[in-house]
Amino acid sequence: MAWEKTSRAMIDLLTPMALGRGCDERKMFGCPAFFVNDNMTAGVHQRTIIMRLSEGDRAEFLLTYDAGLFEPFEGKPMREYVNVPPTVHDDEALFGDWLDRSIAYTMTVPPRKKRK
Repeated sequence: MAWEKTSRAMIDLLTPMALGRGCDERKMFGCPAFFVNDNMTAGVHQRTIIMRLSEGDRAEFLLTYDAGLFEPFEGKPMREYVNVPPTVHDDEALFGDWLDRSIAYTMTVPPRKKRK
């Protein structure tokens, strides 16, 4: 799969929502990513918004929307992360609800240990 340039529209959509909810911004895979409790909760990868969900929320999300697990490299899914389809991110209230769920779940994950 060829690399695609990060979508400015996806960055502009996610950034104010994540920062407005107290997330910290960093880079991941060269793209904007948002962290709480030192763990990534959401981000942009190429032309896709991704977010971390609990097992139950992830199952609901994958069944309800035309979505899949996030695979930054083919065949290598990041097990807690989903791709957010336009049907979700184009609806501000719906997307905000799922982003809130993502942040709430990520807050329960122990902070990552700092590398030396």
